[in-house]
Amino acid sequence: MCKHFPLDLITFAETEYPGREISGNPPLCELYCGFKKSEIKSLQETPPCKDCIKREVTEGVLLCPSCNRWYPIIDEIPRMLPDKLRKKNDELRFLEKYKDRIPKKVLESGLPFNLKE
Repeated sequence: MCKHFPLDLITFAETEYPGREISGNPPLCELYCGFKKSEIKSLQETPPCKDCIKREVTEGVLLCPSCNRWYPIIDEIPRMLPDKLRKKNDELRFLEKYKDRIPKKVLESGLPFNLKE
């Protein structure tokens, strides 16, 4: 919503796909390596695309450090919908389920929903 880049990723569950292979030349990501949590241009070594491509976040959350907006990742799919299309009850259940792994500031003042409402 605020266009901040990059978003922070917190991984709750991950699946490995050892048979996945790279199609294309590394780096596969243009600006930012989420695996190394660093901009591509600042990496000292070749990006680890061979390792990264074999992993998939199955459950987690994407956080905007600028506006405190959060987006759930459920069944490998980031749910990055505009606020008016998000389902409050579903999102509150997600926060409750992972409240021990989500930063306190998101639980208390995250957008568009939080557990303090």
